[in-house]
Amino acid sequence: MSRLHFASALLPSGWANDVQVVITSGAIAEVTPDVAPAAGDERRGIALPGLASLHSHAFQRGMAGLAELRGDSTDTFWTWRETMYRFALAMTPDDVTAVATQLYVEMLEQGFTRVGEFHYLHHDRDGSHYVDPGEMAARIAQAAEASGIALTLLPSFYAHGSFGGAAPHDGQRRFICTVDQFAALMAASRKAIGHLPDANIGIAPHSLRAVTPDELAAIIPLADGGPVHIHAAEQVKEVEDCLAWSGRRPVQWLLEHAPVDRRWCLIHATHMTDEEISAFAATGAVAGLCPITEASLGDGIFPAREFLAAGGAFGVGTDSNVLVGVTDELRQLEYGQRLKHRQRNVLSGGAGRSTGRTLFDEALAGGSRALAQATVGLVPGARADIVTLDAAHPSLAGRSHDALIDGWIFAAGSGAIDCVWAGGHKVVEGGRHRLRETARQRFNAAVQRLIA
Repeated sequence: MSRLHFASALLPSGWANDVQVVITSGAIAEVTPDVAPAAGDERRGIALPGLASLHSHAFQRGMAGLAELRGDSTDTFWTWRETMYRFALAMTPDDVTAVATQLYVEMLEQGFTRVGEFHYLHHDRDGSHYVDPGEMAARIAQAAEASGIALTLLPSFYAHGSFGGAAPHDGQRRFICTVDQFAALMAASRKAIGHLPDANIGIAPHSLRAVTPDELAAIIPLADGGPVHIHAAEQVKEVEDCLAWSGRRPVQWLLEHAPVDRRWCLIHATHMTDEEISAFAATGAVAGLCPITEASLGDGIFPAREFLAAGGAFGVGTDSNVLVGVTDELRQLEYGQRLKHRQRNVLSGGAGRSTGRTLFDEALAGGSRALAQATVGLVPGARADIVTLDAAHPSLAGRSHDALIDGWIFAAGSGAIDCVWAGGHKVVEGGRHRLRETARQRFNAAVQRLIA
């Protein structure tokens, strides 16, 4: 058992002062506001619940910044994808462990305490299958265990190169499965994460480009009640190709043909009509937004104002992991709306409301729903995932309550986090993860070899 005492903490009921939190077996056992610190309490300033990065491709952290040289033709998502394939084809299992560990260390240092790993690097470099179908899933599990981040593993089903069951191209050979192979992969993946506390599993049909309707129907039961994530409507070309294949837009097709409900998370969903926005919001499914990656890849701007007005739920993810941070994703989400609508505080939710607080609350609720976490936040029964901010940071000075979140998201950059507890273990102190140097050395060695 451990006891923490915070001068100020964001509870489900709102901000409270002088809050004591008791942690037992990795979970919050008691939360008591308005009490003086007791002997033995660890005393900190400002406490927030950790957030989830609901969408991550861990291996892509290794190529961050390597696709910023323009080629001879127009540079787009589709040309970036070729760079990604080349990098993915070079990685060994040890490389994946090193890269994912570094990523998860960075996530924890930046306020993410759970990751939804949309995992599709399944096979060996030549496309042959490992003896253990869960070899690469086990590497993700090793990284999560070493770093302390909670893991929701989302093995991705990828069978085709484009709509209508088109044959995959050679760059996708490490991803490709039949339905039967994917069932074996799911069983092996469950085994790979079985020893991790608080880990869970869902499925991730990669996209309507990569699965046929029959395959989608066949794999959904493999989620066994867990979350279902799918990329949808990220690019205009994807929408156009889906219309040519089916006469429907991607989100429209899913809403008409798949059992989309609160278990589902539609990643990106950038390009939707008004009718799709309303229908998507009504399902209770979560929009998995990755604003940094969506900006990096030139995807477009999600219709967040309209989606929230329709009652939609969203969470945030780090996707390509070109830049990792809670504040980066939330700030980019709001700033994209400001650029689109030429207004300020677009997503605040109403007059007199804090934009930072609204973004934070929505991302906490949507991320937990998308990753099937029934209880989150600074509340008894939740996993003890706690982030503390440095009250002496210049962008937090003189502020209290919601103004602290506004200062953190919109002004503080990456230096305001002091400590992070993940599953009750203090993994970050003074802004530094306990494995920072070891993880960095292994990551650097792996990436130097891959680039060479």
